[in-house]
Amino acid sequence: MIVDDLVRTPAAVADAERWTAHNYHPLPVVISSAEGAWVTDIDGKRYLDCLAGYSALNFGHRHPTLVAAAHAQLDRLTLTSRAFVHDQFATFCRGLAELCGKDLVLPMNTGAEAIETAIKVSRKWGYKVKGVPDGAATIVVAAGNFHGRTTTIVSFSTDPDARNDYGPYTPGFRIVPYGDLEALAEAIDDTTVAVLLEPIQGEQGVIVPPPDYLPGVRALCTSQNVLFVADEIQSGLGRTGTTFACDHEGVVPDMYVLGKALGGGIVPVSAVAANADVLGVLRPGEHGSTFGGNPLACAVAAEVVALLKTGEYQQRSAELGKRLHADLSALIGHGVVAVRGRGLWAGVDIDPALMTGREACELLAERGVLAKDTHGSTIRLAPPLVVEPDELDWAVERLAAIL
Repeated sequence: MIVDDLVRTPAAVADAERWTAHNYHPLPVVISSAEGAWVTDIDGKRYLDCLAGYSALNFGHRHPTLVAAAHAQLDRLTLTSRAFVHDQFATFCRGLAELCGKDLVLPMNTGAEAIETAIKVSRKWGYKVKGVPDGAATIVVAAGNFHGRTTTIVSFSTDPDARNDYGPYTPGFRIVPYGDLEALAEAIDDTTVAVLLEPIQGEQGVIVPPPDYLPGVRALCTSQNVLFVADEIQSGLGRTGTTFACDHEGVVPDMYVLGKALGGGIVPVSAVAANADVLGVLRPGEHGSTFGGNPLACAVAAEVVALLKTGEYQQRSAELGKRLHADLSALIGHGVVAVRGRGLWAGVDIDPALMTGREACELLAERGVLAKDTHGSTIRLAPPLVVEPDELDWAVERLAAIL
């Protein structure tokens, strides 16, 4: 039986390659079911999921509370459009606003949509509140950023794969080195409406800035009357051991941009949260989304917020993260060059003399661990927050074995 099943994965991979655009280069794993931190492929092989949908699955696959909320809502109402109000809308928006400590929430669907929303709100705030001349608004961003893949967002990417061949590019952005407060200060002038940053750069390899960086960004934005917009799409909602990555430095941005885990791994949900003096610049008809804040999304996301309000998942991430980073750091000098991250999120630089990050992930998959490479010889580990301690140990043992 096992021998017969082994032919299924190559055929399924080939079929996917034949019928889809090649905008991804996935590992040759074809997943058919999942629960908690584990997935099972079409040949019956189980894998520990140490990517968790780029943090979209912070609460694991098919979390029973979230699945129950989705099932219940599917039987009642799935879509109204924002032309009407539905009975799940205020519950979700109030809960998320309270979790963020903000007045208002604007729900969207994808992370890129939420970033686009933040850009539009920042520009309008600049024109209507700060008094920047129309069409002159600038936003400062960091090199190495990853905020999405729309035309506007890739216009200020420094990743050639994300940016090249998609011009002409959207103007109005200034790029400075990540972690460099002096460069940031020099880039801000009277036209600057916002500083848009990831508190930890995920796609770049889980880059944690110097401890004085985010507080310095907050101070600069306050003194220069500029909005601090924190892209917490990957880093937020428990991933780093706190509700938001900004919490580690006690920093509160003017605008949170959220997504991924907000949908519980079930539906795409994103949102921008800010106070009324910022989000209040929008008027009816000026921005929207047919599916943004739909009943199914709100029902699931409201339960995500409820899970986070207990603090259990943040605590698990913090405690298990210490274990993960200690185990990974022990591999430095034994095939690993460096380890970075916070909570259950790690960037691991493999010695390039040994293998590329892609090769490392392929070898890990053969041994039952799913991870994702980025930028040469770096791999990213971001297991669901429901992972067990012994499962983490097992994953690091598999990494040690391939090294």
